[in-house]
Amino acid sequence: MSRRSTGSFPRYNPDSSDELNDGNNAYPLRSLARNRSIQSRINTAGIVPEDQSDENAFVSSPKSMKRGSVLGYWGSSGRKSRDSDGLEEDGGNSPEPSRRKLLEEEEYDGGYLSRGSVEQDRLLRSSAGVEGAWADGTDAGHVRRPSQSLIRSLTARKEDKPSDRSRTIPFGRGISTSTKYPANIIRNQKYSIVSFIPVVFYEQFKFFFNLYFLLVALSQFIPALKIGYIATYIAPLAFVLFVTMGKEALDDYQRYLRDKESNSTRYLILDRSVSGDAEDGLLTRSVSSSKLKVGDMVVLEKNNRIPADMVLLRTSEGPSGAGETGKDAPDLLSLENGVDDLQAESALEPSSTEGDDGGACFVRTDQLDGETDWKLRIAVGITQNMSDSQLVGMKGSLYADPPIKDIHTFIGNFTIGTSATDLSQKTVVPLSADNVLWANTVLAAGSAVGMVVYTGRETRASMNTSEPESKVGLLDIEINKMAKILCTVTFLLSLLLVALNGFRSQWYIYVFRFLILFSTIIPISLRVNLDMGKTVYAHQIQNDPEIPGAIVRTSTLPEELGRIEYLLSDKTGTLTQNEMEMKKLHMGTMSYGWDSMDEVAHQLVTAFGGEQAPEHIRRQSSVSGVVMASKGRRDISSRLRDAVMALATCHNVTPVTNDDGSVTYQASSPDEVAIVRFTESVGVTLVNRERTRMTVRDPAGKLHTFGILSVFPFTSESKRMGIIVKDLSSGEIVFVQKGADVVMAKIVQKNDWLEEECGNMAREGLRTLVIGRKRLSQEAYRSFDARHKEAQLNLRDRNAAIADVISEHLERDLDLLALTGVEDKLQEDVKPTLEILRNAGLKIWMLTGDKIETATCIAMSSKLVSRGQYIHQVAKLQTAQQASDMLDFVRTKLDCCLVIDGESLQLCLDKHKTTFINIATQLPIVVACRCSPTQKADVARLIRQYTKKRVCCIGDGGNDVSMIQAADVGVGIVGKEGKQASLAADFSINQFSHLTKLLLWHGRNSYKRSAKLAQFVIHRGLIISTIQAVFSSIFFFAPIALYQGWLQVGYATLYTMAPVFSLVLDRDVNEDLALLYPELYKELTKGRTLSTKTFFIWLMISIYQGSVIMLLSLFLFESEFINIVAISFTSLILNELIMVALEITTWHPWMIISEIVTFLIYAISMVVLPQYFDLSFVLSTRFIWKVSVIVLFSAGPLYLIKVVRERLAPANYVKVSQY
Repeated sequence: MSRRSTGSFPRYNPDSSDELNDGNNAYPLRSLARNRSIQSRINTAGIVPEDQSDENAFVSSPKSMKRGSVLGYWGSSGRKSRDSDGLEEDGGNSPEPSRRKLLEEEEYDGGYLSRGSVEQDRLLRSSAGVEGAWADGTDAGHVRRPSQSLIRSLTARKEDKPSDRSRTIPFGRGISTSTKYPANIIRNQKYSIVSFIPVVFYEQFKFFFNLYFLLVALSQFIPALKIGYIATYIAPLAFVLFVTMGKEALDDYQRYLRDKESNSTRYLILDRSVSGDAEDGLLTRSVSSSKLKVGDMVVLEKNNRIPADMVLLRTSEGPSGAGETGKDAPDLLSLENGVDDLQAESALEPSSTEGDDGGACFVRTDQLDGETDWKLRIAVGITQNMSDSQLVGMKGSLYADPPIKDIHTFIGNFTIGTSATDLSQKTVVPLSADNVLWANTVLAAGSAVGMVVYTGRETRASMNTSEPESKVGLLDIEINKMAKILCTVTFLLSLLLVALNGFRSQWYIYVFRFLILFSTIIPISLRVNLDMGKTVYAHQIQNDPEIPGAIVRTSTLPEELGRIEYLLSDKTGTLTQNEMEMKKLHMGTMSYGWDSMDEVAHQLVTAFGGEQAPEHIRRQSSVSGVVMASKGRRDISSRLRDAVMALATCHNVTPVTNDDGSVTYQASSPDEVAIVRFTESVGVTLVNRERTRMTVRDPAGKLHTFGILSVFPFTSESKRMGIIVKDLSSGEIVFVQKGADVVMAKIVQKNDWLEEECGNMAREGLRTLVIGRKRLSQEAYRSFDARHKEAQLNLRDRNAAIADVISEHLERDLDLLALTGVEDKLQEDVKPTLEILRNAGLKIWMLTGDKIETATCIAMSSKLVSRGQYIHQVAKLQTAQQASDMLDFVRTKLDCCLVIDGESLQLCLDKHKTTFINIATQLPIVVACRCSPTQKADVARLIRQYTKKRVCCIGDGGNDVSMIQAADVGVGIVGKEGKQASLAADFSINQFSHLTKLLLWHGRNSYKRSAKLAQFVIHRGLIISTIQAVFSSIFFFAPIALYQGWLQVGYATLYTMAPVFSLVLDRDVNEDLALLYPELYKELTKGRTLSTKTFFIWLMISIYQGSVIMLLSLFLFESEFINIVAISFTSLILNELIMVALEITTWHPWMIISEIVTFLIYAISMVVLPQYFDLSFVLSTRFIWKVSVIVLFSAGPLYLIKVVRERLAPANYVKVSQY
């Protein structure tokens, strides 16, 4: 028979024929022969326990098994020492080594299982595919063991990477794991010292421009291809690379400094190597963030950045005070485990501890998800009241799912022994995302202790940090096309000159030499000039006082703002303020509007005892003048009380007292705050909320305390939120749920008014919520709680299992209490903004998750739909034929507004994608309702792909991120719910009305300026190449450079760069006119400012001016070749300065300065560069009149053409400027 020794496994007697039994706390073990067989198979598979000498090893979950680490590790349970053979001893109470090994084999086979490990046993069986007697807690000896299935599952996953697998983290003194996890290092640098130059060079030379000029520069090392000085060709390329490398080096160095600061931040951790007898203050040591490891227990203080993903073990807001010992905390789970009601109520009584939050704390997550509201995090119940020494001394394991990106999901179990001296009983606590502190969040208040579970690249913050998809502007695409044309022109021109020379011997060498000679046709400085221009535009946007808070996050796209044709907008928080106000309460037979809320307060006074009502409620009651004595009134009062109390308890709102004594409501949604503020306005006030209770004050001033038994948070998938509370004064247990009408209509009892009233409120533009309630008996709750706890321990599809339990036990036949209508006010200046954008030619789509009626009402009230415009509503299409008929009808009404729900939209996209997009993109307004985030993104992509037009998406919430990222230009609004959309967008603004100036003014200027700058830079290269081509043609087609050395380098830099770049300050119309005449924006979308037509016009201008300058210089030159260079080059520089002046519409002081300074620099150059200029000739009148004649003939005709054109056929922007 078996014997028990404290703190050890039962001793096995090989001479006994009975199965080993541990009385009430153990299940029978299997035969020794079977275990030897299993151990043989384990050894054959190459899998061994981490430490076979330990008496308390256990199997946590098959997911936690690894090669070389089959068993989770508990460590020793008592005072033990290790002998020379590495075996642990416990003073003679442990079995001898050989028997201990057999016991461990028995344990691996699943034969030994204490009551505390029943849930783990269930997990083991469910993971291994075993069902039967164990699931009911009966004799395990009568069912098939899962060992073989377990080994097969383990060996099948041997090749998996550790980061893709679940983990079991053992903890306790002297316990370590052999599993290697990533170092907790933050590294956002793009380069290392070694990789910087190679990577930057690769990134630069993958562009055609830079690669082309690199080949040109390298060709000068070949004697046969050498033309002029090598520095002439290397200097421009070196300048471009120097600017780029300097910028990249500075950016990366700043990232390095930020990483270094984060990695070197010091944190206190609980040191398990310190003796357990040490005081709490001596149990900590300081380590840098980069040295934290999985399993470390980190001490956090207020405003500390969370350095790694960790499970919250303890918070200073705990019920008994953090670190308090010698006092047993009440069992907060007692009621949920179905114990005596009196004990449960005592467990839920408010603690006298000041600031008690029931083992909960707040964290700020704005740096992780962009949301500004504080998030509540809950400590593990069994560790909340442990002191530092108890935390250091506890032994157990933490199971966690593989690291994933989703910050709202976490599945794990926390398992420890019930005492420090007896580990035969084990407690398993399920873990969820509410128990986890994610890295890069900030502890908002108090202090906390957490156990690290993910580090480094496996943290949620790191996994969600990725380089955004690079967006290329349409202007850049058009310029790349022109570059290809220029490349073709260069080759054809070189081939033409060689052909005119008769393809003589080694003609191909001459082709290459001409290619090098005409390399200026492809301007290497074009990319640099455009990038510098984009920087200027971004600076102007961010410093515009009329759009405060604007941020340019993608500096490569300012020109795109000037060519938007489709605007896709969210509704809530984008067109509306996302500031909710309760406007209506409907209860079937009664309806209360915003102007009759005093009647609600009056009725509640009756329900809660009017004689005790506060003064402001009594005043409301007297003003209402309603007789409260009738039985009908009492019935109404009772129904109102139930509805308002349900609203006052079914939420996730937490009141936070500020330093000045004011109270702020913290919640994840403005709807929640609006409802709590409504209940406060009618006399029912939320006073306090903790993890396990909340306190509400009624109109009579009486406090009602409710124990919070379970909370089921709102998700975009479920579209509802529920809570189970117990009124501690009456003992009544109630399940309250609120949610969208489409979901709640199936959950509440049948009624004849809900659908109709939802439609009525939606037509008023109100957001609706349905409130239901269900009373639960003690037995019903216990039944639900048992199933719910079992589902929480499910490591596979936990969320689905929990949802099934809730649906089965709670979400049936709820009493329909009320329907609420919440108003979301329109943002400031939304109406004129939408009108201006429509006049600018933008086709506007509103994509929202609201119902059709609400969306239609907002579209009308915001003037998105013009007065008298036909609105065609499409909903609940079921077949492809219905969708086809609808599209045929809409094709005949292309001036209408199409309103379509998400289900019908998906049907159209699945069955008639091309037809739908073809018709919808011709409509001026489209409103898509009940849209999911995925549908929003799909619509944006389809419009881009089908129309090839520029699409702008604007939103404010996390559900808009995918749509914003799918657009050509994404605009994010800093919303009430956070900055997710703002952080993911290319441009960030504070309100929708700022979009007008962003598009019509900054977008216009950015596009017009970049187009003009690009054309002039191209012209600058073409004209000097034309001069070179004419010169070579006249001088026997010789591939000899006319301008060498400094003249060639200085031409595109010192002598013309500043005036040409000053074009980024030009504007063709004033700001007021651009906003007053939005029709001017339509012209930009046609792309006529920079097109193939304008390109060839500039090409002809360059050929004409280059030919005139060279031919007249040759005609007027006297005897010295140096005079040809001086006359032609001076004429070229002056011609470019004059051409810049002719292109300017509105002069800026910097333009004047650049023109004058550049001319003076060139004049000084003629003095200090005698090798290029004959000073005596330059100072003569002959030089001056010859240059003047040449410039007059090269630039004069173009000026005359410009004047005549403005008189006879002025552009629209000229017309509005003149009149």
